[in-house]
Amino acid sequence: MLSAFANALRTPDLRRKILFTLMILAIFRLGSVIPAPNVNIQAVNVCRVQASSGDSAGLYSMIQLFSGGALLQLAIFALGIMPYITASIILQLLTVVIPRLEALKKEGASGTAKITQYTRYLTIVLAVLNSTAFVTLAVNGQLFPGCNEELVYSKGLFPIITMILTMTAGTGVIMWLGELITDRGVGNGMSVMIFTQIAAQFPASLWAIALSRGTMPGNDNMPNAQGWLIFAMTLVIGLAVMAAVVYMEQAQRRIPVQYAKRMVGRKLMGGTTTYIPIKVNQAGVIPVIFASSMLYLPVLYAQFQAGNPVSNWISTYLTTGSWVYELVFFLLIIFFAYFYVSITFDPVEVSDNMKKYGGFIPGVRAGRPTERYLAHVLSRLTAPGSLYLGIIALIPAIAFILLGTHNKFPFGGTSILIIVGVGLDTVKQIQSQLQQRNYEGFLR
Repeated sequence: MLSAFANALRTPDLRRKILFTLMILAIFRLGSVIPAPNVNIQAVNVCRVQASSGDSAGLYSMIQLFSGGALLQLAIFALGIMPYITASIILQLLTVVIPRLEALKKEGASGTAKITQYTRYLTIVLAVLNSTAFVTLAVNGQLFPGCNEELVYSKGLFPIITMILTMTAGTGVIMWLGELITDRGVGNGMSVMIFTQIAAQFPASLWAIALSRGTMPGNDNMPNAQGWLIFAMTLVIGLAVMAAVVYMEQAQRRIPVQYAKRMVGRKLMGGTTTYIPIKVNQAGVIPVIFASSMLYLPVLYAQFQAGNPVSNWISTYLTTGSWVYELVFFLLIIFFAYFYVSITFDPVEVSDNMKKYGGFIPGVRAGRPTERYLAHVLSRLTAPGSLYLGIIALIPAIAFILLGTHNKFPFGGTSILIIVGVGLDTVKQIQSQLQQRNYEGFLR
C-alpha cells in the first residue's frame, strides 16, 4: 500500500489529485470545528467534558461517529455524512420496491444520475429534520442530559432558524466537497470523507484509553505505567483485528462462468471463461448500521416515556454493555445481513442475464437450477459473513470486559469496517490509475 502511494506521488497527474483531495479534506475538517451561529462554545466544551465521563452521548453515537466529533460541538458540519448515508440507503431499498426507481437503475448512466439527484434532494430534507431536532435539543438543554449550561446565546426564533439553515447548508457543502473529490481527486469522495471523520477520533480515543487507568503523580496529563501497558495492548489487538478484517473483506467465492460461441452478424462471439465474484461479507457495513438504528428506538422511547416499567426495563437491559443488549445486537446484525444480501443480489436476475448472453455454470443447467445454485452459494457465504460482522461489532464490548476501555476502543464495530473498506478501495483505485500509466505490471 505504501509503495502505491509512493509511486502515485512520483506521477504528476496523480500527485495533483492527491494534493487536491488533501486540500478538500482540510476544508472539511475545518468546518467540523467551526461552531454554528448563536452557539456558546464555552458552555458546549464544559458539557462535552461532563458527557465524556458518562454515557449521555450514547444515543447519538452513530451520528457522532460519522461527524468526527462535530455533532457535540454544534459545528457548521455537525450532521456530517449521516444524512447522505441515510438517504442513499433509503433510495437503495426503495429501488427494490418502487418499479419506477428499478427502471431508472436499469437505464445505465442516465438513470443512475437521476437516482443520485433524488438522493441529494432527500439528503437536504433529512438534514433539515436532523438539524431541527438537534438544535431543539440544544435549546431545551437536552443535548447533554445533566448539564445545566446554556448552549445558545439566544432562544429567539430567528437565531434558531439561522442555526438550522447553517447546519443544513453545511450538509449541502459536504455533498459538494464529496463530489469534487470523486471528480477531481482520488477515491470515492463520500467514502474518503467518512474515513477522515472516523480516523480523526482515533488519537483522542487511544489517549483516553491510556489515561483510563490513572495518571502519573503530579502530572494529570501523562498516563501511569499500567495505562501505557493497556495502550500498548490496545495497539497490538487493534493491528490484529485490522489484519483479520482486511483478510475477510477481500475473501470471495469465484463462481466460474463459461460463454458459448455464437454468431453475431458475420463474427463469431463468445467462447470466453469468466467468474462471478461473491464476497463473504456481501452486505458490507450496512447490517451494523441497521442494527444500531433499531436499538436506538427503544432507547428513545425510554428517554421520552421515563418512569413506567417498560422504560425501566429498557434502561436496565437495553443499554450498551448489558448482555441482553449485546445479544440482541448480534442477532439483529445476522438478520439484517441476510435481509440486505437478499435484496441486493438477485439470483433470478443474474441467472437470466447469463442465459441471455449464452453463459452457464459448468455442471449446472441454465434456468432454475442455476438460480437455486446461486441462492445456495449465497446463503452458505452469508452465514460466516454475518457471524464475522457480529463479532467485529462486539469487539468494543469484549475490549471493555478484558481491558476496561469502556466505549473508547476504536478498533472495532462500524469504524474499523469502514476504515479498512475505504482504505482498500482507495488503494485499488490508485493502483488501477498507475497501471494505466505504467504497463510493467502486465508484462511480469
